[in-house]
Amino acid sequence: MADGKNCNDKNCYIHGNLTIHGTATVKGRVVSTKPLKTAIVMRETMKKISKYNRYARTHSKISAHNPPCINAQVGDIVEIAPTRRISKTKSWTIVSILKKGRK
Repeated sequence: MADGKNCNDKNCYIHGNLTIHGTATVKGRVVSTKPLKTAIVMRETMKKISKYNRYARTHSKISAHNPPCINAQVGDIVEIAPTRRISKTKSWTIVSILKKGRK
């Protein structure tokens, strides 16, 4: 893989020509890195059920571009940001790793 100095990915938001749209970012946990240069990020949210006046925990999985210079692994807590559509399922990119996970 590439390190931060030799990243030659054209879809890297730092070294390539990919721009981040807006300032909204989302935190989540990487659950899979099997696709090439892609990480599946699980975002957990709390949803209120007003009928019972309680909350339910929900989650959604987002496909995000994983640049070689960042190289997030399974279990990492990452911050993702929206970008232009890279492929059919990818329109987010990993901006930073907030916390390294355990293997």
